[in-house]
Amino acid sequence: MAKTMAEKILSAKARKDVRAGEIVEAEVDYVMVNDITAPAAFDEFEGFCTPPLEKKMVLIPDHYVPNKDVASAIQAKKMRDFASKYKIRNYFEIGSGGVCHQLMIEKGFVAPGRLIVGADSHTCSYGAMGAFATGIGSTEAATVFARGVLWFKVPESMKFEVNGQLGRHVSGKDIILTIIGDIGVEGALYQSMEVVGDTISALPVSERVTISNMGIEAGAKACIIPPDAKVDDYLKGRVRDTYEKVYADKDAEYSDIRKYDAKDIVPVVAKPFLPSNVAPASEVGVTIDQAYLGSCTNGRIEDLRVAAAILKGKKVHEGVRMIVVPASKDVFDKAMEEGLFKIFSDAGAFISGPTCGACLGGYMGVLAPGERCVSTTNRNFIGRMGHMESEVYLAGPAVVAASAVAGRIVDPSEVTG
Repeated sequence: MAKTMAEKILSAKARKDVRAGEIVEAEVDYVMVNDITAPAAFDEFEGFCTPPLEKKMVLIPDHYVPNKDVASAIQAKKMRDFASKYKIRNYFEIGSGGVCHQLMIEKGFVAPGRLIVGADSHTCSYGAMGAFATGIGSTEAATVFARGVLWFKVPESMKFEVNGQLGRHVSGKDIILTIIGDIGVEGALYQSMEVVGDTISALPVSERVTISNMGIEAGAKACIIPPDAKVDDYLKGRVRDTYEKVYADKDAEYSDIRKYDAKDIVPVVAKPFLPSNVAPASEVGVTIDQAYLGSCTNGRIEDLRVAAAILKGKKVHEGVRMIVVPASKDVFDKAMEEGLFKIFSDAGAFISGPTCGACLGGYMGVLAPGERCVSTTNRNFIGRMGHMESEVYLAGPAVVAASAVAGRIVDPSEVTG
């Protein structure tokens, strides 16, 4: 019987033929935890009375980096102490790391055909490389620390086909927001999304990561994009160990198939308070107080280049605060070398080192009552970036940069001409 990508990967890792709906125990390639989710996982693990499978473990402090208070400093120290106690090699300290999902991809942990779990919901980002990746809880992470395996219910799969040439200023962020706007935040609940088509094949790896990253915002268990030569090129010199690409069979069964014409996709914005509350950027027009460029969704060098091209020679609108946060040290260094920071600084933007701080309203860029932020992040729930009476509008880098200049949410063409 034909299989989807999810069924094939889980079959390989369970070492038996599996189908959607079955519950299986499967071998995990890597488990990732960050400074928020790790401490609870460490506490649970200590009850196993066994050395951890450290080769499978990746520890990345990123949410409260640098530490914002004593409580976050204690969390970070617990992570540091655990890494030292068990000699965890894959520990990325502040100054050498970055946002966890960007690091996992950059450092070669992610590759086609792998099964990766992480104690963070946006672990699904790794599906952009042809992996089955999903978020788990801290207790489950502790189980993987000790045993290297975890149980999974094999999900049904949905297929999303996007074909044709994208218009000007349209990116992967607009594709995934359009899909979420179509199916809703529970439209792919506990299913694996397969995103395919010649439009997707034409996208760089960075924009595919954006698409997979937000699969969870539709309720998906995983969001997988078939790997190709671009993935192979990206992995050269960085991937750990070997990998084998996996593809769905032509006659695989899907619970739903949705088709989109690229020419119909425009720069869009997800208005408060759901990622599915999508509208064309040209129709939003609300004034903003803050513009945020960064996060595991859109903090890659390609995203910074898009924003810098729009901001070059322009100024951030009076009354608007713009914050730029590269997703990793590597992205930071490249942006500096390419002169992007000079463009951002000249425009009046604030630049930070890699951190998740603003995305979750942790300690920077926090919004006051009544304030609005247009952001390249992935969630716009009530109170996501600050006060319960603040508002977050989700968009791609081009919309965020153009809106920062205009002082209100606009289609990028209004600023670029």
